Amino acid sequence: MKMKAFVFPGQGAQFPGMGKNLYETETTAKNLFEQANDILGFRITDIMFDGTAEDLKQTKVTQPAVFLHSVILAKIYPDFKPDMVAGHSLGEFSALVAAGAMDFESGLKLVSTRATAMQKACEQQPSTMAAILGIDDSTVERICSEIDGVVVPANYNCVGQLVISGSVAAVEKACEKLKAAGAKRTLVLPVGGAFHSPLMEPARVELEEAIQTTVFNSPVCPVYQNIDAQPHTEPEIIKQNLVRQLTAPVRWTQSVQNMIAGGAVSFTELGPGNVLQGLIKKINNSVEAESKQSL
Repeated sequence: MKMKAFVFPGQGAQFPGMGKNLYETETTAKNLFEQANDILGFRITDIMFDGTAEDLKQTKVTQPAVFLHSVILAKIYPDFKPDMVAGHSLGEFSALVAAGAMDFESGLKLVSTRATAMQKACEQQPSTMAAILGIDDSTVERICSEIDGVVVPANYNCVGQLVISGSVAAVEKACEKLKAAGAKRTLVLPVGGAFHSPLMEPARVELEEAIQTTVFNSPVCPVYQNIDAQPHTEPEIIKQNLVRQLTAPVRWTQSVQNMIAGGAVSFTELGPGNVLQGLIKKINNSVEAESKQSL
């Protein structure tokens, strides 16, 4: 059976002007954006539509902004009937709301809590992430495990592209060793901290409290979650996996491979940017992949 998958981007996909076209052309979108301004207590739309790249880069702004662009697009997308969904890191929240596992307001509040908690965790200790290109995953895993200090695989994005995360010193040391081991390139990323590493533990505790008091429903289709790349529909399991996601790696390569094994032949990325479309084609170029930033 030919199945259609929808996927949702994470932090890093944002750009100035994101979502403005939806706001100006779709009444439902405009209403949801205004509802979001009320829920958040500040006009995030002003930053999204008219702010600079620097304004958008703050984690507490970026995450709700990417979530809003993605979820609102899913809500107005004609014939949005996914057979399966997934999201990259933050995008997992967008995927869950789009698939009906929680309502718009609950999802936005959780994303805002997550973003604020992550920003606080970043400020507690200087930390960073780096993309490692052109070397196999097992070598990256081995070298990370040999470094003193915190450095771990964080995002399995596609074959030959793995992001590591940890303290600044440990990430820099890992980059040196990985270059020596044959990595084509190592690139320290312009992020606020070590996402998907043990350094996010304070944020995980805060997020867990918020998730436990949020009502989750069974989604309309399986959600392939970052933590294990497996399809889930049971609300309690989904909640546990969302909490664990914050300090564990994003298994995106494996998620896409498993979605294809589960019958997905086409992928539509909803939200800002087209990063996931590119990664999907690198993982398996025999499937259709498109990205939509507006209707």
